[in-house]
Amino acid sequence: MLHTGPNSPGRPSWSRLQERTMRHRVRFPPPSGNETPAQDEAYFYLVEEDAQKCIRFHDYGEIYGHAGLYEQLFYDRLKCQSPRKVAEVLTGVLREEGAHPSELRVLDFGAGNGMAAEALNASGVAPLVGVDIEPEAQKAVERDRPGLYDQYYVADFTQLDDDLREELLGWSIDCLCCVAALGFGDVSSDAFLEALNVTGPNSGVAFNIKETFLDQSDTSGFSKMIRYLILSEHLDLYHLERYRHRLSMDGTPLHYFAIGARKISDVIPQDFADV
Repeated sequence: MLHTGPNSPGRPSWSRLQERTMRHRVRFPPPSGNETPAQDEAYFYLVEEDAQKCIRFHDYGEIYGHAGLYEQLFYDRLKCQSPRKVAEVLTGVLREEGAHPSELRVLDFGAGNGMAAEALNASGVAPLVGVDIEPEAQKAVERDRPGLYDQYYVADFTQLDDDLREELLGWSIDCLCCVAALGFGDVSSDAFLEALNVTGPNSGVAFNIKETFLDQSDTSGFSKMIRYLILSEHLDLYHLERYRHRLSMDGTPLHYFAIGARKISDVIPQDFADV
């Protein structure tokens, strides 16, 4: 666990992190005929001295181990804008309800190395509680963005024990934010529902998903769960916007939906994960 305060001095932004981290040599593989790797199968080469290492885009633990690599790859090179977009959606939901971001407690679920929390903090959101399943994510936050979170947990929400659940409930969390973590096996349906149920009734919710997850032709369990959930009596939908998440390696835009809602129910039934 990481114990830091929201007003700690010297909290670095990405621009300040750029100034104090080395630039990495990153190479993308050459195009392979007419086939483009699936988004969760894409990879790149990290060139170090006379060798190069092949790393999948979704191998976050490996990427977080190199200071500034995640930011350089996804934000500089591939122009990702999802943290800012989802932060805007969440603060918009709060404004609709007449609430101020600084009055609420936000759970950053699938927090990674803190890029989403940095955008939330810039919007006035505090305090912030981070959760990620990847231990390297916590190490990256401690290294690159100390003081950003009031608390950071490394936890698997598919196996959330009673003690940690009670500790999370003790934060009285009333907002959930989840950026670029849903789908592709990174966060399962039941883990997402568990995170939703850590929040109280009338909590603000903001997350993003790949555009195909709202397509009826996608019959995966996660896609069906999300469609059922946002149309259910458990969420009051405020915002649904298609936008460019980032670029693919060949420069093609990858589109996502940004979703903002209010959680109406105290507890969302776990059987939503089994639709």
